[in-house]
This record gives sequence, structure tokens and C-alpha cells, in this order.
Amino acid sequence: MRMLDIIIKKRENKPLTFEEFTFVANGAAKGTLPDYQLSSFLMACFLNPLSQKETALWTKAMAFSGQRLSFKDSKIPVADKHSTGGVGDGISLALAPLVACAGLAVPMMSGRGLGHTGGTLDKLESMKGFNIATPPKQIYKQIKAIGVCMFGQTKDLAPADKKLYALRDASGSVESRPLITASILSKKYAEGIDNLFIDVKFGSGAFMQKYEDSKKLAKMLVSTAKLMGLNCRALLTDMNEPLGRAIGNANEMLQSILILKGQKDFAPDFYEVLLESAAQMLIISKKQKDIKKAKVYLEKLIKDGSALKKLKEILKWQGADSKIADEPQKYLKNAKYQKDFVAKTNGYINNIDAKTCGMAAVLLGAGRNTMEDKIDYGAGIWLDKKSGDKVAKGQIIARLYANDKKKLEEGYKLFSQAVKISAKKPAPNKLIREIIK
Repeated sequence: MRMLDIIIKKRENKPLTFEEFTFVANGAAKGTLPDYQLSSFLMACFLNPLSQKETALWTKAMAFSGQRLSFKDSKIPVADKHSTGGVGDGISLALAPLVACAGLAVPMMSGRGLGHTGGTLDKLESMKGFNIATPPKQIYKQIKAIGVCMFGQTKDLAPADKKLYALRDASGSVESRPLITASILSKKYAEGIDNLFIDVKFGSGAFMQKYEDSKKLAKMLVSTAKLMGLNCRALLTDMNEPLGRAIGNANEMLQSILILKGQKDFAPDFYEVLLESAAQMLIISKKQKDIKKAKVYLEKLIKDGSALKKLKEILKWQGADSKIADEPQKYLKNAKYQKDFVAKTNGYINNIDAKTCGMAAVLLGAGRNTMEDKIDYGAGIWLDKKSGDKVAKGQIIARLYANDKKKLEEGYKLFSQAVKISAKKPAPNKLIREIIK
């Protein structure tokens, strides 16, 4: 089999076989195919989009380009969640322990933040000692013991994707729904899960800003996952404004812990997405049949302390102090310099733009522009006010934190462009727009 023949075949818009996709994926993973041929292949796929069947075959080929976890011996459903990313989207931090104590096995593989969107791994590592470099042997052991493990992608899990993701970025072939779908699902399929829930964001702070584009991606993700034998659903959620109150790493971890401690009222939007996501995971995993009953059950697990207890087990197993869950304010501290953003006039918060907030957080030190950038876990933003809230002149809207005064000023200057105040109260925004089954 020759790579040139595969490139030409796809250039001519002819369907590729699983064997051909496997040849490409293995060549990318092992480094036996040159970058220029892989880039040509990706561009051919970009110009002649993969069919639904081809997308599923390509996804499987990438998933099998390395090691694949297996939980065939698990006596409980194995499930995970994926989010296309946003600002303040720390749902996974609370979701994993919550659904684990609801009876699911959760091998949750996550990534790092880049640009204005945060990464789950960075948020977890804001807790001193938390180890995300978990080998398969440890993952199996932990899942068997407590039902959940939160870890980063290893070099052996879907290695083809890591190589091809970088080449897509460098070759102008990022915005292809089939290639995006395969990239996301190959990593999840490599986890050995049977059930997958996906949160697809739309809006200014999302990967895809237009609702219709996000919906098309959600439909392709769900239909492709089903072709691969996974039970799958997706939510379409609004990311025009940051989710919850916290933007950063330590403060997003703090917010999640407070939610698990039963303090839901301070961040109702975060709680809404958390509860809906968890309930949908129980439905697709067949642990619950009715969505309302599932939510009641999940709220009980939060109120009686079960979800928080599960988080403490995760912390203990993965090297962090379980006391963090008891006294989060003591262990998850903000950066030493603070500057408050106050209302310049009376009125209502009309909008707080998600992307601008995320970019401001990067300037503060909470995010990175390249993977080599160092994260400041204490840097970030805490939103005292959200859209629809009434404000008086001089009242605090947000608190910004940084460990560098120059970064604090730069972040503050950009953040000031995110907030819009109006004389009239804006209409309430529908956070969860649609469910794709």
C-alpha cells in the first residue's frame, strides 16, 4: 500500500477503506509517513469531506493507532463526557465525582487549555500534588476501587491524533467537521467507554460561534459515535457569556467544590448545566430512565455529601490532600494582586462577553497562548455580577487577580471591554438550547 495512491484516491473523491485509513493513522503515529504527505491527505479530506461511514472508519483507525483501554470486566456502565470548550466551563471538575457516585465508571481523559478556553488538567493541577500522568495500570486499579479517574492523554492513547492535530493547524485544514469529529471521538473511543455525553458550545467564547455550525457538529458527533457502537447524546449550550462565576484555574476548582458542598445558588447557570449533563449521562448509560427522576437523585447525592466524598477519594488516590475538599478557600488561593472592576453607571448587566473575558484571563496569567507557556493557577477573574443583574454606580462587577502588576493592568484593560451595561433589564438567556439524540 502506498500513501501517494491513498492521497490521489481521496483527491478524486473516492471512498477510502478501513485498511487505508489504518495505514495512514499508523504511519502518523509511528512517524513512518512524512509530514508533507500527511498534510496532503488532510487537505484532500478537507476539500472532499469524509462521508458519515468514512468518518467512523477514520475515527476507529486513529483510536487503534495506539493502546486502547478496556473495561470489559466492569460490572457497571463505563461513561465519559466531552466539552468543545469555553470560558468558565469547569463542569467536568464536579461532574466526574457526581456521576461516579451515581453508579457509573468514569475514565475521564482531559486536555490542557489553549487560548481563551481553559483546560481541565490545568484546573486539576491547581490543587497541589494532583497527578494527571496516570498509567493504564493505575487507571484500571482506581476505576475498580472508586469508579473514577481523571487523567491526561498518554503518548500511547490515540497517538495519531496528536500528530495530525498539529498538522491540521499548520496546513489550514482545521475547520472540517469530519476531521474535528474524528479527532474528538478517537480519543474517547480509545478510553474503552460504552457511553459518551458531549457538550457542544456555541457563541463568542466557543470554538464554533454560530449556533447552526455547532448544531451540525453535534449531529455529526452523535451519529458517528452511534456508528461506532457508543451510546451518545449532545447538548447545545450557550457560551456567549462565561459559565458560572469563576474564570481561571484555582478559582474554577473552588467553584466546583462549593457546588458539590451544596452551595448551588451563587452559580445557578453552572448548576443547571452540571445537573443536565449528569442526568443525560445516567440516561444514556441506562442507570436512569426518566430525566426528572435522574436530576432528583443527583441533587440528593449532592445534598447528602456523597458527591463531595467521592471527590475526596479522587484527591487521595491522585496525590492531592483530601482536605482541599473540606476547606477549599484555604488551599485554592487567588493571586496576590487584586483589582476590582466597578460599574461606571446605574443600570443592568446586558452582557459580559465570554471570549473577551477568556482573553483577559490569559493576560492575567490564567491561560496560555502556546503549549509552552506557564500557567499561574491563582490568576483569574471572579464575576460578582452576571447578565440581568442590577448594578449601581461604583458597585463591584468583577474581581481580577494576578501575581504581576503589569499583567493585572493589561488584563483589566481588556476585561473592561467585555462588560456592557444597559438602562433596561435584558431578556433572560436560554442556556441549554437543544438536546441532540
